[in-house]
Amino acid sequence: MAQQEYVQESLAGLDPTVGGVDPELPLHATTFVVVDLETTGGAPDGGGITEIGAVKVRGGEELGVLATLVNPGVPIPPFITVLTGITQAMLLPAPPIEQVLPSFLEFLSTDAVLVAHNAPYDVGFLKAACAAHGYRWPNPRVLDTAALARRVLTRDEVPNRKLGTLAAYFRTATQPTHRALDDAKATVDVLHGLIARLGGHRVHTIGDAIEFARAVTPTQRRKRHLAEGLPKAPGVYIFRAADDRPLYVGTSIDIATRVRSYFTAAEKRARISEMLAAAERVEAVECAHSLEAEVRELRLIGAHAPPYNRRSKFPERVVWLKLTDEPYPRLSVVRDLAPGDEAYLGPFTSRRAAELAAAGFHDAVPLRQCTHRLSLRTVTPACALAELGRCAAPCEHRITPEEYAARAATPFRTATASDPQVVVDALLARIEVLSGSQRYEEAAVVRSRLAAVLHAAVRMQRLAALTGIAELAAARPAARGGWELALVRHGRLAGAGVSPPGVHPRPTIAAIRATAETVLPGHGPVPRASAEETERILSWLERPETRLVEISSGWASPVAGAGRFRDLLAKAEGAASHQLSTESS
Repeated sequence: MAQQEYVQESLAGLDPTVGGVDPELPLHATTFVVVDLETTGGAPDGGGITEIGAVKVRGGEELGVLATLVNPGVPIPPFITVLTGITQAMLLPAPPIEQVLPSFLEFLSTDAVLVAHNAPYDVGFLKAACAAHGYRWPNPRVLDTAALARRVLTRDEVPNRKLGTLAAYFRTATQPTHRALDDAKATVDVLHGLIARLGGHRVHTIGDAIEFARAVTPTQRRKRHLAEGLPKAPGVYIFRAADDRPLYVGTSIDIATRVRSYFTAAEKRARISEMLAAAERVEAVECAHSLEAEVRELRLIGAHAPPYNRRSKFPERVVWLKLTDEPYPRLSVVRDLAPGDEAYLGPFTSRRAAELAAAGFHDAVPLRQCTHRLSLRTVTPACALAELGRCAAPCEHRITPEEYAARAATPFRTATASDPQVVVDALLARIEVLSGSQRYEEAAVVRSRLAAVLHAAVRMQRLAALTGIAELAAARPAARGGWELALVRHGRLAGAGVSPPGVHPRPTIAAIRATAETVLPGHGPVPRASAEETERILSWLERPETRLVEISSGWASPVAGAGRFRDLLAKAEGAASHQLSTESS
């Protein structure tokens, strides 16, 4: 018998990295390699294959046949001989699997879909054989006729989905005999019979067929038409209810593929299933590139607060840690910054995070913690903190405003605006004292406060460095040639576009500038955009391949700024995460 060989990996669905077959390829134009194996039984271990049969078909036409016995190198169990008719004498002159695999892999080819009845079994043996003998499994797309039959045929039509039952139902030209080639030919006819039934389920492409064979919910199957007609381009997609309310907003570099994935077996989130049940249409907003898509997604979520989005829904719900404007200033958590505020830290996403950073400053410098408004003329009774030596007691005028400013207020201003060295040194010294006294839990608390201070300072200084620039134009190579372009004004994406391959990007930049959003300067590190938007822009700008084209002023951070403590911050946050995982386990 002829030999041919091939190798394969795990069952593949719509993953674009799998195989070489476009999931949008119509079924009538798809090349199928229908495979059946006979084995010695047991689990796949790189051997055990006794016969391979494969038939290549496209559009109902047979393109080729491969069939060969395989010497498994082990005795054949008697019940296998009874079942298949394959004897030990038949296998002795047959080639071993390592000689058969190259021919089979070549027969399978890179532009074919592998088909088998109960495919995980056959694919498992083939993958194990490839791994055992050093062949690369090509990981083709796989269609399981047994799984497909469970979706297409009802119990009233067939009592089970065995190959023999399906062959009788579809009246195949070849009946299965537990020999590889006969079973493969029977599977071909079963496949054609199942494909003829798929049209009624609006399944017309190989990608649809593979996903249809999977265990998708009735809601996903009923609503899958919502994914039709969407662009294969970067942008934002919006699932809308019957009353046009946005239910869910997402982003992708390929809107069509991403939305289609919501209707596949890979989507198992309960809240998304609930969202799909309420959705009536999907709206697509094409964008120039991924950065514009991410920014538009953030703005849409912030504007509409879709019920099924969890993140970024309320960008206005941030707080700031501000130094009050009074003779003996204190730290206060506020919702907004006033134009006159000069000493502050943030934004924080929660009040708890701001209070944790405030506790770090209280550990490091003698800022008062009481909320009284102190007078330079009237004395107020001191609290317990003064008695414990934790406060300089400005309420009793034990310290002058000038001394208080030098020892308490100025270190906060310096730490947030430029150099947090004084605060870092004080907190590290306190951690060392506590650790030396074996007060490890208290040391861990101070460490978390240090991490909160550094995280907020590093973040704010990065944001402020970008938002202080009136205009910045940047370019990044596009995947298909040309340049992805972004125009940023005061940390807000004001315009975006793509210059075609082979064309200088400056005319496109000029066009983007002429139509870009006007962004006026403002107060604070994020005057005209949410902190999350500016951080997305920063991440895009800081990629190695991104190039600055034009900039209205210098882009710089303080030389002795918080950024130089990033390694310390990473260690502190890593230690906190390790402690949390240890405690939870």
